[in-house]
Amino acid sequence: MAGTPALEIRGLQAWYGESHVLHGVDIVVQPGEVVTLLGRNGAGRTSTLRSIVGLVGARKGSIRINGHETIDLPTHRIAHFGVGYCPEERGIFSSLSCEENLLLPPALKTGGQGMSVDEIYAMFPNLAERRNSQGTRLSGGEQQMLAVARILRTGAQLLLLDEISEGLAPVIVQALARMITTLREKGFTVVMVEQNFRFAAPLADRFYVMEHGKIVEQFGAAELQAKMPVLNQLLGV
Repeated sequence: MAGTPALEIRGLQAWYGESHVLHGVDIVVQPGEVVTLLGRNGAGRTSTLRSIVGLVGARKGSIRINGHETIDLPTHRIAHFGVGYCPEERGIFSSLSCEENLLLPPALKTGGQGMSVDEIYAMFPNLAERRNSQGTRLSGGEQQMLAVARILRTGAQLLLLDEISEGLAPVIVQALARMITTLREKGFTVVMVEQNFRFAAPLADRFYVMEHGKIVEQFGAAELQAKMPVLNQLLGV
């Protein structure tokens, strides 16, 4: 359906047990956009990504993926709407080689074609060189590349990326920035949680700022310079 957002969140509330962590979050992401969630630690950014894929205790509100309501669906059903989640902890299996980790997830039933192993190795030449290395013998940057590459092979078109630049060397961060740019050019939709503002700023089409489980500011890339005083106040960037 023309004009249908890739992701539309309305009035989202979420809990971990008794802890009420999201308080009416509204986010809209159009197909092919790169959107960044900014905020201090504990603001609710990771909880928002986890809520999209059903990894919180309870959810209320509306989460529509390509027009399909998913708020009441379990995680394995949500994934088949073409969603790939890359958590901060990466989830690389130490007992498997780099290539075995890459081949592990099954293709999603989205009708879309995932990237081939050859295409992935062309995008991530480091992984091609380390294809037979044990998963946890890869560097932090290589593990991060593998975590994203594993999603791309499944056919997911909506990518949820949590702090992918954290703790990595500048040269690896630059490689990840090139990756995000390439994914946008290929038509992927990306929602990023980032603490590294200098990494996120030139990549995103739009920004949402979270505080205390709510969206407190939203703006497009063209407004970034004008919003810097507000961001300095909210984030201390």
